[in-house]
Formats: sequence, C-alpha cells, structure tokens
Amino acid sequence: MIQLVLARHAKSDWAGEGLADHDRPLNDRGRRDAPQVARAVSRRGVRPEVLLSSTALRAATTAEAFAAEFEVEVTLRDDLYLADPAQLLAAAREAGSNEVMVVAHDPGMSALVSRLADRDVRMVTCAVAIFTWHDGTWDDVDATAPDEFEVLTP
Repeated sequence: MIQLVLARHAKSDWAGEGLADHDRPLNDRGRRDAPQVARAVSRRGVRPEVLLSSTALRAATTAEAFAAEFEVEVTLRDDLYLADPAQLLAAAREAGSNEVMVVAHDPGMSALVSRLADRDVRMVTCAVAIFTWHDGTWDDVDATAPDEFEVLTP
C-alpha cells in the first residue's frame, strides 16, 4: 500500500513589512486550522510514517501541528520551498516509506493534487489531499489512478 498525504501550509500572515516570503509566520486562523485539520486526518486512520516539509516558516509550523498529532518527526527540506509537482513527488518517493506526508506550497501543491486526482483541485490554505493505492508501489503513483482520494479543508 502507498499512502501519499499532500498538505498546503495553513494561512500565513502578510502583515510583517519587509519580512522575506520564506519567513512569514502563520496568522491566527492558520494556527487554529492546522491542529484541527491534523485531527480530522488522524480520525480517518491516516498515520504517515514520514513527514516532509518545506523550510519556510509557515510550512514548517503547519507540519509541526501534524507531527504532534501523528507523533512523527518533521524532516525539513529546502527543495520543497515553492517546489513544482515533480519535485514534490520525487521527495515523497525518496522518503523511504510507503506512508508519506508532504507540507508545501502552491502552485505546485494544487498542480500535483490535480494531476494525481485527474481533475482540477484547488488546494486552499491548510487543505489536505489523501491518496491511497491499496496494492501499489511508488511506481504506480502518477501512473495509475488511486484507489482512494479525499480532500479535507478547514
């Protein structure tokens, strides 16, 4: 079984004048949504063994909320900051696990989710897409339709 969980970071704060994009924190809504969505994912029985995140503050903080719920460590990766769909999928494949979660950014996240779901999916902030291939391997991801697909939003 392959389970790929793709999450767009929670809502970030744009108020910090002069703050670099990479350093933007979550706003109040983002800090509220991330743990709530993490609990909703957990209630579905989803428990990624590996959690990868962009190094951007807003993504890393979102990932920490999921990590607390799933009791896993977050692996921060520079290459996930503003990554394109190919980079996001490659990171998941290379993680060394069949159950992987990636927390990153748009437009790459929406593009990858849309491609794997074979339909247009807009990943709003803190949205989570859950893909499952029951008898598959990583070779099946992006080659065959998932057996299960669900998107959760705050």
